[in-house]
Amino acid sequence: MKKIGVFGSEYQSDKQLVIKRLFEKLTALEAEVYVDRDFYLFLTDALNYEPPVSGILTSDEFNLDVALSLGGDGTFLRTAARVNKQDIPILGINTGRLGFLADVSSNDIEDTLDELFKNYYKIEERTLLRLHTEDRVFHGYNYALNEIAILKRDTSSMITIHTSLNGEYLTSYQADGLVISTPTGSTAYSMSVNGPIIIPQSKNLVLSPVAPHSLNVRPLVIPDSFTITLGVESRNKYFLIALDGRSEIFPTGIQLRVSKADYTTKVIKRYNHTFYQTLREKLMWGADARMK
Repeated sequence: MKKIGVFGSEYQSDKQLVIKRLFEKLTALEAEVYVDRDFYLFLTDALNYEPPVSGILTSDEFNLDVALSLGGDGTFLRTAARVNKQDIPILGINTGRLGFLADVSSNDIEDTLDELFKNYYKIEERTLLRLHTEDRVFHGYNYALNEIAILKRDTSSMITIHTSLNGEYLTSYQADGLVISTPTGSTAYSMSVNGPIIIPQSKNLVLSPVAPHSLNVRPLVIPDSFTITLGVESRNKYFLIALDGRSEIFPTGIQLRVSKADYTTKVIKRYNHTFYQTLREKLMWGADARMK
């Protein structure tokens, strides 16, 4: 018997059949099931579905063998934040659209759970970033699995981001922002601003400017052992810091430091599913749009 925690998105009212299949399979496997409080309220209130569970997860500390993330990559990121440093591996089941973290298709739920309970799976350790802020603390979880982004506010003019690596000055980016990405996040925000795709096992980080003023400014790949120091100038005296989409407004003049976290997020992967296969499927590499 495994203690399974289920975390899900509250924006999938049309996925009721998939959700029921998941809980029915867990019941058939005699799992000890615990559900995140917010997701449980969504199931009972919005879907009028009350799954058989052993308990509700209400605090940030819990004892589980596996955490199941039911949704898209955004749901996976929120699940990883809830798991935090508790060393619980996460399995992402995709009920959304494009999913790199939640890459198990809803069609494969039963087979994947069978493999899980037979201990037939592998665990990948994913690097996280930690944000250090002086004078004012970033509220909440100050770690990011995908990226830390320094961005201008709304429609304000571009910002200047003075950047140093291990104490040595690199450059001052004049841009709409700067995305600092892990290998996991290289297929997220970083990719949308022309950053390179990096395989999860790479021990690197990527600095990708957002709409830079100079066209000769390009993404930079650095070792993940480096410490990145940032100072921001802005005409309206404020800027935005976003960690995996969780954002706060900060005043200019505060020094920021970004470094690799002292722990990793454990991601469960099927043995017959690789990162290269995910790239081919999600990005349609090698596909010919003329072929029907």
